Amino acid sequence: MRTIYFDLSMGAAGDMLTAALLELHPEPERVLETLNRVFQGRVSLSAARDRKCGIAGTHVTVTADGKVEGEKTRSEGHEEAHAEQRHDCLCRDSSREHGGHHAVPHSHGHHSHTSVSEVREFIRELELPEPVLRDALGVYDLLAEAEARVHGSTLENIHFHEVGTLDAMADVVSVCCLMRELAPEKICASPVHVGSGTVRCAHGELPVPAPATLELLKGIPFYSAEIRGELCTPTGAALLRYYVKYFGDMPGMKVDRVGYGLGTKDFPRANLLRVLLGETEAEREQLIELVCNLDDMTGEELAYAQERLFAAGALDVYFTNIGMKKSRPAVMLTCMCRQEQRDEMLRCLFRNTTSLGVREYVCSRYTLARSFSTRETPCGSVRMKRAEGYGTVREKPEFEDLKRIAEKENLPLREAARMAEEAIPDNPK
Repeated sequence: MRTIYFDLSMGAAGDMLTAALLELHPEPERVLETLNRVFQGRVSLSAARDRKCGIAGTHVTVTADGKVEGEKTRSEGHEEAHAEQRHDCLCRDSSREHGGHHAVPHSHGHHSHTSVSEVREFIRELELPEPVLRDALGVYDLLAEAEARVHGSTLENIHFHEVGTLDAMADVVSVCCLMRELAPEKICASPVHVGSGTVRCAHGELPVPAPATLELLKGIPFYSAEIRGELCTPTGAALLRYYVKYFGDMPGMKVDRVGYGLGTKDFPRANLLRVLLGETEAEREQLIELVCNLDDMTGEELAYAQERLFAAGALDVYFTNIGMKKSRPAVMLTCMCRQEQRDEMLRCLFRNTTSLGVREYVCSRYTLARSFSTRETPCGSVRMKRAEGYGTVREKPEFEDLKRIAEKENLPLREAARMAEEAIPDNPK
């Protein structure tokens, strides 16, 4: 299985993720050319080779409207530069050539004020493939939700500061493009080193990790060690939360390529983000099949037994038509469960069926990685189920949501499904 593993022992920031992934790509120059063409001159990316503690890697620089964003001296900056980014925001500029309305940066004094809708508008205007567009919007939705929780506000009232500037959006779009091009089937990472101390931001001095970063890292293993400074930025945390499905030790892996994304500040430890690309064995899970033959139960009784097994946590329960002694038609009930559920499933089987004996078979199961998102249609929200792995990607709307919309709007089920497939996803899980 094609796998990416992020070594986050020095945290994560958008530019470091971009640089590390760029090193994995067989055609980094082409990717940079494509990205710079997408940004239409408003933002430009450049990559240069450098070293940290003797290790060679790539440093990515973002220039927005002719100015290097977040530029600080090496003695001052890792990602501390994010705390003093140029305070631009996005607004409509009706004086642009051809009379078009575009989201553009505009200064508003000391603080940046970029609304969620303005960020989404700017990203939608970029000529991006639909999957990349969905990913970039999904990352910013995670950022917006985190900011809303921190400030006790709603998404509509949230205005980004550090993460709303052009360079941060360039980082998000760049990582999303690179992840689609590299096309990993599995994405995992080490626990996140967040740094320590405090960081300056638009609202003043805040503890590390910053509040929005802490919100985004909920449920993700992270730690603080001896390095002083902000090692994981909100943008980095949002990208990790969106893409990484497993945090922990590196799996057994046959590594093909290694990328090093360099930070700005010099530490006693090499200030870099390392990413590995290679092949891991297909994931498999040991399951139990509990099987019994039944020839003296009614259809209603069998259905009830199936319901009770599902309620107890069975992974699957199904019937197979069989013939038994004395030429009796019968069914074979199969209950699939995890090994730790065995005793509970056996109790449920003997309680709700007429079986006098149950057979056990141990088997392996291979699964696609599953995730969920919500899409807003003109007639309401629809949950989408996504499955990917082994070179396959499938997406399907939740039937109950389609049924609800179809009944409410008096539409064919197929029309409700079409609206869901054409909508842009929100809130990926």
